[in-house]
Amino acid sequence: MKMRAGYSIFLLILSLTVCNAGKLSNTFYKNTCPQVEKIVREIIQIHTRNNPSLGAQLIRMQFHDCFVRGCDASVLLDTVSNSKAEKEAIPNQSLGGFDVIDDIKAAIERVCPKVVSCADILALAARDAISSPFKKSMWSVQLGRRDGRVSLATEISGNLPSPFANFTSLVQLFKGKGLNVNDLVVLSGAHTLGDSRCGAFSRRLYNFTSKGDADPSLDPTYAKILRKKCPNPASPAITVEMDPGSSLSFDNHYYDILLQKKGLFVSDAALLTDENSNKIVTRLQRSRSLFFTAFAKSMKKMTAIGVLTGNAGEIRQNCRVVNPG
Repeated sequence: MKMRAGYSIFLLILSLTVCNAGKLSNTFYKNTCPQVEKIVREIIQIHTRNNPSLGAQLIRMQFHDCFVRGCDASVLLDTVSNSKAEKEAIPNQSLGGFDVIDDIKAAIERVCPKVVSCADILALAARDAISSPFKKSMWSVQLGRRDGRVSLATEISGNLPSPFANFTSLVQLFKGKGLNVNDLVVLSGAHTLGDSRCGAFSRRLYNFTSKGDADPSLDPTYAKILRKKCPNPASPAITVEMDPGSSLSFDNHYYDILLQKKGLFVSDAALLTDENSNKIVTRLQRSRSLFFTAFAKSMKKMTAIGVLTGNAGEIRQNCRVVNPG
């Protein structure tokens, strides 16, 4: 009987281990690499002092990673042979911050070799780069992701939200990722940070319906300002703030400019074309704390898209290449 009882306890522990193997956790590295969050935070603090736009770069990189193959750090992989990696696709050619991820990975490998995934590093780095000015974490990051082994530029099309997308297309895309309309509006708030190349919105200024006209949903005065900044044809060397006057501050100002019809992209203006979405925009515009709370919840959902856990994938030793063998 004692042997049976002991064996039953063993089976119970084993079953609990298996059940938890595929789940993300706030304490995933508690025993294997307890220093991981401290290492990421300290390196990010150094880099953000020299590059105030790092938050915009890393949060965009994480979005682009999670929407293609899930949050598996496939966007970090370099091209191998003739098969172009995700970072070579046109929407990803303007991504920045890869060197920062490399620095963090190298530092962690010195302390905890072959333990922490690049996917988890990206999730922590994006959070900490946004959080750095606030001196506190703006959302919690659950850990336990593993890294993918495949990265294909051909898989970008149809998986990343287009700046030219209408509301229906955006909703369908987000729904396919397990995200709802509220998540769409909340996560679009990340456009409060960073710049955009003129080519992503120049059609709204010069040829919206192929008749040499401007998009009527864009504030006419603001359209004139944008035309001065972005001559036609668009130059890839010229960029414009996505949230004018607030592109280095993580706040809810994006919703202010949206309601003023100054959203830079067609996909921004699209959020005002649906009654429910419009109400969410107005609600977030009224309260910065509400936006922060909502963003934290939506980020938890977004960063769990298609994650590899347990024995799936691998723990890359170099974020740019899959492990040998």
